[in-house]
Amino acid sequence: MIKVSCAEILCIGTELLIGDIVNTNAAFISKRLALLGINQYYQACVGDNPARMMAAVKGALSRCDMLITSGGLGPTYDDLTKETVSQALDRELVLHEHTLERIRGYFRRRGSEMTENNLKQAMVPRGAIVFDNDWGTAPGIAVEDEESGKVVIMLPGPPRELEPMFDTYVMPFLRKYATEILVSRNVNITGLGESTVEARLRPLMESALNPTVAPYCKEGEVRLRVTAKTTDYEEGVRMCDQMIERIRATDIGPYIYGIDTDLEHAVVDTLREHGLTLGTAESCTGGQIASRITDVAGCSDVFIGGIVAYANDVKVNVLGVSPETLKNYGAVSEETAREMALGAIERLGCSVGLATTGIAGPGGGTPAKPVGLVYVACAYNGGVTVDRLMLSGTREHIRRLTSNRALKMALEAVRS
Repeated sequence: MIKVSCAEILCIGTELLIGDIVNTNAAFISKRLALLGINQYYQACVGDNPARMMAAVKGALSRCDMLITSGGLGPTYDDLTKETVSQALDRELVLHEHTLERIRGYFRRRGSEMTENNLKQAMVPRGAIVFDNDWGTAPGIAVEDEESGKVVIMLPGPPRELEPMFDTYVMPFLRKYATEILVSRNVNITGLGESTVEARLRPLMESALNPTVAPYCKEGEVRLRVTAKTTDYEEGVRMCDQMIERIRATDIGPYIYGIDTDLEHAVVDTLREHGLTLGTAESCTGGQIASRITDVAGCSDVFIGGIVAYANDVKVNVLGVSPETLKNYGAVSEETAREMALGAIERLGCSVGLATTGIAGPGGGTPAKPVGLVYVACAYNGGVTVDRLMLSGTREHIRRLTSNRALKMALEAVRS
């Protein structure tokens, strides 16, 4: 059997290079390879040009033992992946009768005739393994080339076809090449920047060989990926959990809000555990907190509703903010944020009330209240906590950081 020490992904299609389509296939395949413990050191993307495709295929095969391509398996003249790979491996294309019948059946079920150019999709390199496409017409193809010691897997480009095909057929095929597996867990942190987390955990990260610990920045958050390489999944989980406990014991611990979860899921789960409900009163975030919460399936048992109180009249008439508060302190103030959070509890009848008010920019700031000034309030159990934030970045970045802080405050209030 061919020994595979590393794989490489080559995504094919000019539409990827010009940004018409986001390349989600590479990320999907990478995650699956990581689950199998198959190393990957390079990825590439090439347009529908025969010479450049050949150069990309040969370049990849000079570096890796397994090449996985996506795209270029369609019926049109510029779908050239099979032709390129066949030429690179010196294998002729032959008709695969089973695939041809499946393609004809695909069109019959839709009440149409297969056009002649679709015959091209039934051509495969001689000796290839064919993965049925139960979601489209172009099959997946694997070539195990003993002469070169290479494995080439060709997959259709549409994610709606590639993803189920990979999980159904390709993953079982790849398992024979997986001598180890990777088990990863994500430690999610908010309230600290990536550089701060890295500096504080550097000694631990430098000494951690298996599992490894690596920081990744997500907007307004930091994720620590703890990855163990092992031959047994349960052992890998145990190794990761032990490392997570070491991380919790550092001064990073208080900033960890969850393991393998995001903020909104953590909030919904925590509220549910405590039998509590949430309501929101949002100004500068414009409903973003409510939107993030309602992205969580099953949130209806904890989320009462939200009020977008952008105008002062809405703050007064709907949330019950005092006109005197607005007159004396302004809409962007600790006092207004406090009354908005209390108003959410009173008007919505929820256990926890979150409120935001601020200046997200790019205009609207003053020397006294510049762009990026935000107040976030959390009312719970008779008390109100208000945080003053001074943020920078784009309007959307400021809004995202604000909603992050609001969700973290809800977690802290309930968990304490």
